Amino acid sequence: MKTKIKQIIIPIVTAAIWGSAFLAQGELSKNFPAFFINAARAGIAFFALLVIILLRDKFGIILKNKSEKVGEATPINKRKLIFGSLTCGVCLFIATNIQQFGIEGTLPSEAAFITTMYMIFVPIFSLFLGKKLGLNIWLAVVIAIVGLALICKIEGFNIDIYYVYLLISAVFFAVQIMLVDHYINYVDALKLSCGQFLVCSVLSIILSVCTETVNWSMISVAIFPLIYLGVFSSAIGYTLQIVSQRNGNPTVVTLILSLESVFALIFNIIVCLCMGQSIQETPLQFLGCALMLVAIFLSQMEFKRKK
Repeated sequence: MKTKIKQIIIPIVTAAIWGSAFLAQGELSKNFPAFFINAARAGIAFFALLVIILLRDKFGIILKNKSEKVGEATPINKRKLIFGSLTCGVCLFIATNIQQFGIEGTLPSEAAFITTMYMIFVPIFSLFLGKKLGLNIWLAVVIAIVGLALICKIEGFNIDIYYVYLLISAVFFAVQIMLVDHYINYVDALKLSCGQFLVCSVLSIILSVCTETVNWSMISVAIFPLIYLGVFSSAIGYTLQIVSQRNGNPTVVTLILSLESVFALIFNIIVCLCMGQSIQETPLQFLGCALMLVAIFLSQMEFKRKK
């Protein structure tokens, strides 16, 4: 029962955090280049998690998988932590930066829809790994796709380079989720998350220095969005993603994480109301939100075949 709760509540919280992050990413893209944004975002996340890990270890709180004893750290686990941090970090680096390129030329709703296509790629990649999926999962995926399409008003959707960027980022987000699903059974969740952000930040810094010009006069307006993206969306969000995937079904978790598009819509409405602007969303978009909830509940059901 605890596993079921963890597999539902934690991903929903993560989706809410990620949904709000689209607004911050959109604002930052107006004044700063992609590699700089993600270098700062991942760097803040790394230091935030490092502090949490040091405090946690000092007070003797250890997160471990079921096969480990308290305090146990075998050489194999250390190697897996290094390789896990490198592989997850490289995928996160590619996914977040290409996503930022896409956000620069698209609407937040469009970016949310295409990015959330990772929920399609995860079960497809799982098939290549020999995993079997129930009919309820496939039905939930189909319903979720329809719901997301309604939310994002994709009629009249024109493909250009920005949409291609977002689609590629969705592929790498899916790969990152699959890698996390593998390594989380062997390593500490916080350390894996911290390691992947270190790799992502270092690679982003290198490319930012080599290819970008940063408008430092605008840095004051970027401090709060960067801290939010680094601490909440990255450090907390991706760590909660890793924790929710521990001993859970990655496809179900991914479906729930796709609610970030719904939350992006909700937060956009809240911002419009606070700023006295008219709400642009249509009844079809709210129908899409309802379909997303149906898909999530369907993904939690188990159907048994009758003999």
